[in-house]
Amino acid sequence: MKITDVDVWVVNLPLTNPFTSSFETKTGETRTVVRLRTDTGAEGWGETMWGRPVAELTRKLGADMIGTSPFALEAFHRRQHMVPFFHGYLGYAALAGLDVACWDLIGRVTGQSVTDLLGGAVRTEVPITALITRADAPGAEGEELAQGLAEHAARVVAEGGFSAVKLKGTRDVRGDVRILRELRRALPEIELRVDPNAAWSVPDSIRAGIALEELDLEYLEDPCAGIEGMSQVRAKVRIPLCTNMCVVRFEEFAPAVRLGAVDVIHGDVYKWGGIAATKALATHCETFGLGMNLHSGGELGIATAAHLAVAASTPVLSRAIDSMYYLHADDIVAPLRLSGGRLPVPTGPGLGVEVDEEKLAFYAAKNEREGDLTG
Repeated sequence: MKITDVDVWVVNLPLTNPFTSSFETKTGETRTVVRLRTDTGAEGWGETMWGRPVAELTRKLGADMIGTSPFALEAFHRRQHMVPFFHGYLGYAALAGLDVACWDLIGRVTGQSVTDLLGGAVRTEVPITALITRADAPGAEGEELAQGLAEHAARVVAEGGFSAVKLKGTRDVRGDVRILRELRRALPEIELRVDPNAAWSVPDSIRAGIALEELDLEYLEDPCAGIEGMSQVRAKVRIPLCTNMCVVRFEEFAPAVRLGAVDVIHGDVYKWGGIAATKALATHCETFGLGMNLHSGGELGIATAAHLAVAASTPVLSRAIDSMYYLHADDIVAPLRLSGGRLPVPTGPGLGVEVDEEKLAFYAAKNEREGDLTG
């Protein structure tokens, strides 16, 4: 069985509400979708971060797969091992889209779920995190903003059954601390996190971290930039530190461990370059006594199914993972149903999801009209 065709689309899908972080506000998400076909007629689907630049690179890398077996993933990654060096996140994203499509194809032709191919399920449902941003209380400021977001978060938790809440922080350190205090008052039993995306300085991170210690946060994610900065904060703050920004490739793992910079590392199939790389990160984290979670870059159903397969088959991934999936207004597969703050792990062959090609064409046409929304 050999790969004969690689097809790539770029799609724009709307969010139900604006989503604000310390560096952007977005109302929709752009994703790249991949389909592999073989000489036997089998298909496999992948999806990855961002739009046209990633799609262009995916097509170039996909050409290297023509005439090869979808099972030959190690050889493919070895041939392309310099791609992330030259292309950074774009390279990892392009490799991951093709990688996931191969795993889906392998599962379909063998009749096995990706979860089973990865070692089998240790959980059949995966808890996800409720994501709170300042856009959830439009027009409010100060105490009114903090109270409005706390009320909003309480409603989201009550309606969705979430066990964890994450505030997307901003450059307003004092304001974020104020919001977190109100969130804790409203949700005394919930796992609570904050992620400013490295928008705080080291001194502000230390000051805020000490002020937040009484709130019993699950972790403080990327308050400041870099392994050196994070290690300074960790030395003075008793809240566990998590990162999705200063450890994003294996070359950064050892320095972070030596400097004691982090307690929890976020994996991501699409930022780390594929499923096997993300599983390898889990092994590293367990070996060195670190926690692990999964980052979300706006995954639709195909990419979410891949993350669910990794989370289902990886014991160390026991926390509520980040997922923007429930914030999308639509999908290009039959929707995965959130229940009790958890997403079910698909059990069908491959990723266990089926692409609606009419919706795929519709949202690809939106990208043609609008251009990329994100990335």
